[in-house]
Amino acid sequence: MNLTINAVNFEMAEKLEQFIEKKMSRFERHLNPSDKVEIRMSVIKPQTNANKEVKMRIAGLFAEKTADTFEEGIDACLAALEGQLEKRKNA
Repeated sequence: MNLTINAVNFEMAEKLEQFIEKKMSRFERHLNPSDKVEIRMSVIKPQTNANKEVKMRIAGLFAEKTADTFEEGIDACLAALEGQLEKRKNA
């Protein structure tokens, strides 16, 4: 798995990067070793609730979620992508 993480409009903390790597290691069973994983996280201005946007592109699939925290957004995107991968597998 080739993982690329982009942080827009904020400085990503090491704790967030570790969270992403941990989540992706669990999700890796759904992927081929050559699959590209792109994660783009940004802070939507102005500062309000649910102003964290996460976009994920994995194996030709895409999910975009907005949440209060990046961790919630990442979890929601992975859940959506897992459903898409299952549909593709069963098709």
